[in-house]
Amino acid sequence: MDEKEAKKEITRLKSDINYHNYRYYVLDSPVVTDAGYDRLMRRLEELESKFPQFVTPDSPTRRVGAAPLEAFGTLKHTFPMLSLNNAFSVDEVADFDERIKRYLKTDPGTDIEFAVEPKMDGLAVELVYEDGFFTAGSTRGDGYTGEDVTQNLRTVRTIPLQLAPDIRKKVSPPKRLEARGEVFLPLDSFKKLNAEREKKGEPVFANPRNAAAGSLRQLDPKVTAARPLDIFCYGVGSVEGAEFRTHFESLEFLKSMGLKVNPFAKVVKGIKAVLEYHEEMEKKREELDYELDGVVIKVNSLELQERLGVLTRSPRWALAYKFAPKQESTRVVDIEVGVGRSGALTPVAVLEPISVGGVTIEHATLHNQDEVDRKDVRVGDYVVVQRAGDVIPEVAYVLKEKRPAHTKPFHMPDKCPVCGSFVEKDGAIHFCTGGLACPAQLKESIRHFGSKRAMDIEGLGGMHVDQFVEAGRIKDVADLYYLGKEDILSLERWGEKSADNLMKAIEKSKHPTLERLIYSLGIHGVGEHMAKVLADKFGDLKSLMEATEEDLLATHEIGPETAASILDFFREKHNLTVIEKLKMAGVEFPVKKKKEGGRFAGKVFLFTGGLESLTRDEAKDLIEAGGGEAAAGVNKKVDFVVAGAEPGSKLEKAKKLGLKIIDEEEFKRMAGK
Repeated sequence: MDEKEAKKEITRLKSDINYHNYRYYVLDSPVVTDAGYDRLMRRLEELESKFPQFVTPDSPTRRVGAAPLEAFGTLKHTFPMLSLNNAFSVDEVADFDERIKRYLKTDPGTDIEFAVEPKMDGLAVELVYEDGFFTAGSTRGDGYTGEDVTQNLRTVRTIPLQLAPDIRKKVSPPKRLEARGEVFLPLDSFKKLNAEREKKGEPVFANPRNAAAGSLRQLDPKVTAARPLDIFCYGVGSVEGAEFRTHFESLEFLKSMGLKVNPFAKVVKGIKAVLEYHEEMEKKREELDYELDGVVIKVNSLELQERLGVLTRSPRWALAYKFAPKQESTRVVDIEVGVGRSGALTPVAVLEPISVGGVTIEHATLHNQDEVDRKDVRVGDYVVVQRAGDVIPEVAYVLKEKRPAHTKPFHMPDKCPVCGSFVEKDGAIHFCTGGLACPAQLKESIRHFGSKRAMDIEGLGGMHVDQFVEAGRIKDVADLYYLGKEDILSLERWGEKSADNLMKAIEKSKHPTLERLIYSLGIHGVGEHMAKVLADKFGDLKSLMEATEEDLLATHEIGPETAASILDFFREKHNLTVIEKLKMAGVEFPVKKKKEGGRFAGKVFLFTGGLESLTRDEAKDLIEAGGGEAAAGVNKKVDFVVAGAEPGSKLEKAKKLGLKIIDEEEFKRMAGK
């Protein structure tokens, strides 16, 4: 390929990739598969490597981050990025409306047209585009001069490096555009980031805003690139080559240029409509994957904005109407431990009642022991409580300067506070091992036990389980088999026919397969697949119950945590009592004969990527029919990796381990197909 051809293809690839970035990150409407996108990016990287003279700052490959900086420089804003005055009540918003009318000498009964939009709780930035290309970016700073964070902003995928990414529409960008927006970190990403930092022993961020600011102010842009920052643009500073009559027109223009604008921005008429919008967004804030702390109200007409002018630090024509605060301080009266439906133990702070975001809070989750240790929450401490991005209140941090003397660190109990069974720790979570008999887990364990993939008791719905438990008819899963027809008929909404049907379904469920029986017990960490692995390995429930740690660890796919969970379950006397009751009630404990020989005897297969002539289940059936096993993950016990179309990361891991890799055709030949 000569230089002319390379330049032409690089230009085309950049255009296509920019378009697909716009569809994916801004419109959330991709028109190409991930694999197709990756092929385009790999081809561009390949050509840019061979022809570095054609690498430009707007290339999609430049998003990975430049070399680390010594320090941030500064950039001056053409027009000041002013802060907004805040309002916290309806009266203050009404005063704002009246002041505008007085200043403009408008009739008090006139409804002013306002542009309203969510107020993001992030970091304000300015993006500078020259002839359509992103050339500079800065933080708000003191309003007049900000930090030069150009390299870091290049890594934010929702910020186009070239305006109007869909150049097929022939949209002409202005000669110069200064777009202003708020960089933020989505809540899901914030939680994942903090979890990763906690694992590494790094300090966690107090809130998404701090995380966004910390990410954008990294001296190494590669660190910023690794964090999924996002942006909503909310206005224009200086612009050459475009004119607008209203603020909302400027937002529509930014959208037409490929910049991301909050979809909830709108135009309303009159202060009553503004207040309704504020109420609507305050309700909606809990559903969104980003932090809002209010709404921004702006006079929509740019001519009126000009007439109203600005005060020293803020414009007369705009106001931030804040939501009720979501953080308040109070005292921890006690720390109780709750047991959830899954058996997970959760420490909960009992608080002196406090109003947070308009809701009275008396309890706040502490999540787990690791979280308690990290925040060092103790009974008697004064703490800050928040409902940020979550309906469930949580303790944000401790006001240690107000800590009373003689407080003691909190430790999770060794025994379940509800049933007294042993407590085990799996990762960061403590679990009660008395699953079959623990009252706190009772309803959930019965629902699981009777579910279609477990004992398959048709007609045993969630509402029925609630009825039986609340009426005291069932105290553990085995009690299902001791129910009499009269026990069922004595409850509301049960008739002769429905009672008979349930009795028949319960009787029918006494004949499960071994894997269904194991799965129905609800052993922590033992899902359907693992239940089958255990059934195939041990052949009957008695052998599984008597298995040692060594026996379990020698079983393919079972690691230390799952082995510990199984051992803890079967050493708990409550569970053994329930299993004995099941046996006494006539529930069969089947014996599964191990398949001897077969073309795949003793062999373990792993699939990655799509198969063309077989479904994944059909392929697994072939393996099991031949006496082999189908693995769920990559490990050294795998004998063959079957790579289909567009294989995932498993293939790379398999190569690193030196595993034998075959294609679908070779697998079919091995299976006699």
